[in-house]
Amino acid sequence: EEAGKKVVIEGNRRLAAVRLLLDNDISSDLEPGLPVISERQRENLETLPAIIGTRQDSWRYLGFKHVNGPAKWSSYAKARYIANVHREFGVELHDISRQIGDTHRTVQRLFRGLMVIEQAESSKVFDRADRWRNHFSFSHIYTGLDYPGISTFLNLSPERDENEMPVPSDRTAELGELCRWMYGSKREKVPPVIGSQNPHLRQLAAVLCSRPALAALRRDGNLASAFEVSRPSTQVFEESLHAAKGELQKARGLLSVAYGGGRDLLRVAGTVANLAEDLYSEMERKNTPKSEKKVRISEDS
Repeated sequence: EEAGKKVVIEGNRRLAAVRLLLDNDISSDLEPGLPVISERQRENLETLPAIIGTRQDSWRYLGFKHVNGPAKWSSYAKARYIANVHREFGVELHDISRQIGDTHRTVQRLFRGLMVIEQAESSKVFDRADRWRNHFSFSHIYTGLDYPGISTFLNLSPERDENEMPVPSDRTAELGELCRWMYGSKREKVPPVIGSQNPHLRQLAAVLCSRPALAALRRDGNLASAFEVSRPSTQVFEESLHAAKGELQKARGLLSVAYGGGRDLLRVAGTVANLAEDLYSEMERKNTPKSEKKVRISEDS
């Protein structure tokens, strides 16, 4: 009982079904097809068995049933349940994790993710109702916080602290930026830069580790371009070289069936050959030890 009323906290759908069967006024508003019950069946349904207790008494049963039952809660619903039990009933997170059958770390991750979202909303730098997409991808935030680049950007407290305010007050602006990049804003007409967790979360984390890349993201709002800025030049060079090799091998395999002559493509091939020769010569020069260079110079002279 709460506030003088009996509140059903489990079995709502069953209660609704019974009410439909007993009350013709309610069922008449619905499409036909509900069964008509006999007077004896009606009498049997007039009184229903129930277990009366408090929400605190029932959290263990309800949590295990809904978190691991046939109709499992979403990660966001699970996080709200964890936070509610923890804050209202004072139950430790490790106790909750044992009851619902999840690892302690999973419960900590969900809890920290929800605390970050709630902190962003209480700080007025984010509003879930203003997000770009209808679906709230809660997994973006609790997964993203595991990346060192994102956690460092927020100066986030470790999940083991189980802090209800995990982001320092001096990083509130950064928290708002992160939420906008993850969820966008209808009001500001800004779509999120995160389309899917893989690879976008990883790319965002890399961007946040690079000052030039972060400046590019803030300026243009383009994650792909900012990510290219964040990448080491050695990695970009190696990938470009392998990509060029692959494309040349593909062209060589198609030569006999796809090229019927013509000066334009021949000139393109000549340009490619010149670029390849120039690239190889420069790489060979850098790859030659200085001692060998001196010997060669003396021999040529």
